[in-house]
This record gives sequence, structure tokens and C-alpha cells, in this order.
Amino acid sequence: MRTRPLDLVAPALVTALLIGCGGSTPAPTAATASATPTEAPAGRATQPEFDAAQDEGSASDAKREEAAASAPDAAPAAEAAPPPALPVAAAPVAPSPGPAQSRATKAGAAPGADARVRVTGGAPAPKKAPAPAATAVARPAAPPPAVAVTAPEPQGSETYRDYGVNPVEDPAKDRLSTFAIDVDTASYAIARRKIMDGALPPYQAVRAEEFLNYFDYGYASPATGPFAVHLAAAPSPFTSGHHLVRVAVQGKRVPLKERTPVHLVYLVDTSGSMQSPDKIELAKKSLKMLTDTLKPGDTVALCTYAGSVREVLAPTGIESKGKILAALADLTAGGSTAMSSGIDLAYSLAERTLVKGHVNRVIVLSDGDANVGPTSHDEILKTIKRARDKGITLSTVGFGQGNYKDLMMEQLANQGDGNYAYIDSEAQARRVFSEQVGGMLQVIARDVKIQVEFDPSFVKSYRLIGYENRDVADRDFRNDKVDAGEIGAGHSVTAIYDVELKATAPKGEGAAPVVVRLRHKAPLGSNTAEETLVKMAPGAIAPTFDAAPADFRFASAVAGFAEVLRHSPHARSWRLADIEKIARAAASSKGDQQEFIGIIRRAGALANGKTDAVAVNAD
Repeated sequence: MRTRPLDLVAPALVTALLIGCGGSTPAPTAATASATPTEAPAGRATQPEFDAAQDEGSASDAKREEAAASAPDAAPAAEAAPPPALPVAAAPVAPSPGPAQSRATKAGAAPGADARVRVTGGAPAPKKAPAPAATAVARPAAPPPAVAVTAPEPQGSETYRDYGVNPVEDPAKDRLSTFAIDVDTASYAIARRKIMDGALPPYQAVRAEEFLNYFDYGYASPATGPFAVHLAAAPSPFTSGHHLVRVAVQGKRVPLKERTPVHLVYLVDTSGSMQSPDKIELAKKSLKMLTDTLKPGDTVALCTYAGSVREVLAPTGIESKGKILAALADLTAGGSTAMSSGIDLAYSLAERTLVKGHVNRVIVLSDGDANVGPTSHDEILKTIKRARDKGITLSTVGFGQGNYKDLMMEQLANQGDGNYAYIDSEAQARRVFSEQVGGMLQVIARDVKIQVEFDPSFVKSYRLIGYENRDVADRDFRNDKVDAGEIGAGHSVTAIYDVELKATAPKGEGAAPVVVRLRHKAPLGSNTAEETLVKMAPGAIAPTFDAAPADFRFASAVAGFAEVLRHSPHARSWRLADIEKIARAAASSKGDQQEFIGIIRRAGALANGKTDAVAVNAD
């Protein structure tokens, strides 16, 4: 899950925090006050307005490297408005995006290097001088009717990063798709809350992989080893002549009695911005649920950060659970925020109970709206990395809205080799900290990378839906020094590709349109990785979409919903009503899958400008 080098992650985080936390930024001018602040690293183009005409396909690695080398030194001017919404009625399929919309180059550029930071409210981001050669992207004179309407500007500020949309790839030029495991789910929870509150989420807040990985599809557990790989494919219900290919990884489930002992440090933001029932009070309830799942041999420490930091509870065995719960109950919010000092204290507490072979983890609970204090943002990330190398991981749990800093919370967890979740209700807290807590507390595989190979004899083109900020250079797949993602007990990971197959394909023994390789390290011990290979037989492709397994069809609906919400140029003709029908036909009786059907319907009502959106539990 951690694929971005530290020196490339830090600048983006610094900018976001300075904007959201009142850091030193230039005073807004009359010209900039009305524009949405955006940022793109020097020498890389921002993602163009997605309704502008784009060249079909994407550049090869060599062309992308050449383009990056010759790009102007200064960043392009900020765009004045977000992309327009998608059409309600079916429309001709849009041309595929060009290189400017592509993911990080396979030559090793950082994922999201051409991404934009979206900030609503607050002070504008520092602007770089526009490059002389930069030109504005023309917008059409008469945009089509809306299918998705960006959420209104909230009171306060929220920070999200637009990682762009993966390009269409030609396997004859690049047959390998390589990315790191991601098991975060925060993006879906944030989008769900906004839809339930009556507005569609900002498109930058939608990460397709976190939508897909929110749901449990009931994949079979591995017979042996840490995980099982499940492959499936069927004709696409969205684009005629295309297929969807699903790559799924299911981690083994570990019974509570067999779980490795854990040593947790709860680091709770008690600053003034956390003063609301859906923040500090919900955080306290969440930690109580987590504490109730612990067993003898586990320990908990508690510290807080606001205007100053405080050690509330030294490392305490779960045998004294009453003492832990009493300390949680006494937490209150108020004051400014000094996150860096809080993280230092949390790691200091974690080192007291650091045991090789056990799980040692700091859990940060915050709205992300933090002035980190005297230590620089670069130093915070270095601190997290040093602790990670010692065996102390870090997870983040987000709360609240209006001033929420998604970018910060996501990147802290990425650097800390932990999970990132968002809590908006007691039901969501129960899901994360009780029903699925095994994934947070028990790591079964480290540095997990996936490489999917598409045979150009079978495949004409392919595109990975999501995982834009998890990209790994193909050459680094077997470089065991490159950090990747972790799989916890019971975790499942789902990736979906939009694939165009050739009319004729070779036959015979050993023929495989798709080959999947997984590389991972054991949770403890050796840093040498093991590799697993799984082939998809041509006969495994379902003849029709309706003939595909229900879990495949439901995941297809989830991916389609994310594509529409994030304004993907590939989903311009996709209709929410069709996605709802797919979800309804494929959903199991599980509560979250049934809820998803209603959320699509509500989003459709909101997209068409209605304020009386259909209730989620409606028939």
C-alpha cells in the first residue's frame, strides 16, 4: 500500500496541511479568491478537463518518459472550475484519455505526481508561475445534462487529492500492470455520509479501490498459505464489446484464540475541532469497542494531543480493562492542535511494549485538522518511517466533516503501513472495530504487490479501475526493498479491469489471457519475498454478464458507481439507474450491500437536482 517514496509524499502533505491548518501562505488576491486552489508538481500537467477532446489510448513508457523529461519547469495555471458532471441519458462513448490523465509512469515516477489537491474554503494554495507554454483547456459551450453534481462548498475546509484516472493501455506496448495492495475503505464511508446528508461527494474524494474493498464478497478462504486468488471475467454491462476482469485476493481468517498478542497506543486528537458528538464522543465509543475485543496478553496505552500533549494512560494490560475504559471516558476536546508532539509521545509509549513477533501499532483518531506543531511535516513522515522500520505501524481513523483532511489521514496511514478508515456512525464503528477488527490487529502478509500480465494475443487493450496512487514500476515488482501493502487476517482485496479482447485468440494447452503474480513477505522474519502465480483459463470467461457469479456482478456495480461519482471520462454514458439494477440483481442479504442499492438511488435523485431523494431503505 505504501508505494510513494518519502521525498515525494512529503511535499503534497506539507501543502495540504499548510492550507488546512492556517500555515504561512500568500494572502489571496482578487484574482485567486474566486478560483478553486489547486496544485500540481512542477513539470507535470494537471489532469485536463475531462470533457475536452483527448487522443485515443495512452503513450508508451518511452513516450511518457520523454514527455516528462521535456515538460516545462513551472506548473500549469490552476483550473478555474472542476470538471462538469456526466450526462443522464446514454451518450456516445467518450474518447479515451491521453497521457496527461495517465497514472505515474512505469519508469518509476511517483503515483499521483500529476495529481491536484482540492481544498474547499480556507486560504488559497501557494501558486507557482505558469509555464509560458501552458494553455487553458477549452470547455464545451453547451455541457450535457448533469448526472453528478459536485457537493456544495462546506463551511470550513476539506482537503482531498485527485489522483487522476488510469489510462487505457495497449498490451503490445505494455503488457504488465503492477500495483500495491490497498485495504483502506475510508473513501466509500466519506461518500456515503455526504450522499446521506444530501449532496454528492467531491469527485476528488472518490477512490475506486476503496469503494471496492469496503464490501465483503464472500470469497473462499485459502486452503494453505496466507491468501487465495480468485479470477473471473464476463462481458461488460457498461461498454459494448468490452469485458470486465476481476482479480480478487482473500486473506486467511485467524481465530481470536490464535491471534498474535497486540500492543496498541491510542493517540486521540482532543483539539477544539473535535468538539462534536460525531467526533470526540464517537471516537471514545469506537475505542471502547476496540478495547472490548482484546484478550489477555494485549496492552493499551492512551495519549492525547491538543495545545499540548498528555500521557493519559501508561501501557496497561487488558486484565485492567476497567482502568482503560475509565481513561477513555474522561477524554474531552478543546484547544489548538500539535500533532507532531503527539506522535512522538505515542511512539515513545509504543517502544515501552515493543515485542518482536507481536503486533505493535499506534492508532490515530482525528479529523486531520491539525497544526502539527514545532516539528516540520517532513520530520513527521521520517518519524513514522523510522518507527515502521522498528516494527511499530500506524493506522488512522477519521471523524467528522466540514474541515476534514482526507489527504493527511490517508498519507499518514500509507507511511505507517497501516489501515485508513472513516467513522461516521456507531454502526460503522462496530464494523471497523468489532466485526472486522482482525484485519487491523493481525497482519498475515507484508509488502504485497500484484502484477497482472495481459497477453496481447488475447487482449487488445486494458485499463485498471482505481489504484492510481498505488502504482508500482513494473521493474520494482521483484525489488523487495520497495515498500508495498499489508494484508490483515480476513482482509479481501478486489481489483477490476476494463478489457477489450481480440476477436480471435490462440487455443491450446497453456493459453491464458491473464496471468496474475503476487509477491509478499511473511508477517515476521525474513525480508525475502515469496511469489505466487495464477493463470486465468480462456474457459473461465462467462459467456454473458448475467451468467457471471453474483459477487462479480455486485463488484462491477460498485466499480461503476465509483467511476460515475469520480467523473471518469470512461463512464460518460454509464447511467446510475442501470448500475442500481445491476446491484439489486446481484446483492446478497448483507446489510451493507442492501444499503448500497439505496445509496445509488439516492445519488441518482441528487444528481438530477432533487432535494427529496428517495430514502435509503425504500423498496
